Amino acid sequence: MYAYASVTIAGAYLIGAIPFGLLFSRLLTGRDPRRHGSGNIGATNAMRTGGKTVGVLTLTADLLKGTIPVGLSIYWQVPEWQTAGIALAAFIGHCFPIYLAFKGGKGVATMFGVVLPWQPWIAVLAFAVWLISLKLWRYVSVSSILAAGCLPLFAWGLGRPPAFLASAGALGLLTLVRHRANISRLLRHEEPKVGHGGNHRLRAP
Repeated sequence: MYAYASVTIAGAYLIGAIPFGLLFSRLLTGRDPRRHGSGNIGATNAMRTGGKTVGVLTLTADLLKGTIPVGLSIYWQVPEWQTAGIALAAFIGHCFPIYLAFKGGKGVATMFGVVLPWQPWIAVLAFAVWLISLKLWRYVSVSSILAAGCLPLFAWGLGRPPAFLASAGALGLLTLVRHRANISRLLRHEEPKVGHGGNHRLRAP
């Protein structure tokens, strides 16, 4: 049982670590997102440096690499704590991919991806927070941080199982850590808003 759990968690990490932003950017534009914009391989910077098609493909793939491992674990009815391990492994894989010397994206799309098949209503609520905060303040980073921070609050308020509550807390904390550079720019009033300038139109997380 422990060996099986280890294999599934390791597999989730390796799937999560696939750098789709880099792959799609190079395939469709020949550009490396790590050398442009924020230097991030996530959907936001992929769209910024490679265009809308690259951004949408990256967003979809980053979402699915969280949804598929967790969805399969639920379909196979693995223990709840093993599902938690699979969810966190996929998310950590995106943020710290072994294929890119552990330098990955910020994980927001993958975060939504792992929550969606596991606790769909919480995913919907968190996405609503993301959209509303983006409408109010026009900062993608603020929207992402607030949505991630609401995950454990929603999990606790709706009485979700301890394994999901722990996972939601870890996802929220890791997302906050991954956005520390954005937080620094916000404090210095240097973080760009969406819709301000040609390179800051509305983008996915």
